[in-house]
Amino acid sequence: MNISLDGIRIRNAVFADCQQLADWWNDGTVMAQAGFPNGIGTTPDEVSRQIAYECDEKGHTLIIEYCGQSIGEMSYRNIGDRTAEIGIKICESDYQERGLGRIILSLFIKELFSTGFTRIVLDTNLKNLRAQHVYELLGFHKIRVNHDAWTDQLGEWQ
Repeated sequence: MNISLDGIRIRNAVFADCQQLADWWNDGTVMAQAGFPNGIGTTPDEVSRQIAYECDEKGHTLIIEYCGQSIGEMSYRNIGDRTAEIGIKICESDYQERGLGRIILSLFIKELFSTGFTRIVLDTNLKNLRAQHVYELLGFHKIRVNHDAWTDQLGEWQ
């Protein structure tokens, strides 16, 4: 996947991105909204194995660039029945709350529909109100709320 518009680029992650992805995924400030306040404890080698496994039919980890700088990551997984499950993180705090997430997701969703997906689903931490607001602006609807579904690394219910 390679999408570009007005300084925004969304592209498949490559092996050269593994260190950056591991850094973001191990950063508790980046991962807290996803319920991992201590990060996920991965290595660049583990990330590279994940990327090696990915293909258009299964899904991809993607890098979000803005004006040539990597600012976040997103992903899609083919969960069957022409349905994609997506996720997004603007990892660099200087680029959060600037309206980029909505634009990036709009581009991404349009591309997924053009490749044959007919349904897109996602989930987010109930505490992540900022993400929920963006998803609702894009037309997503809550279909289920899971209260106290699992405990995070600090023992708090998520």
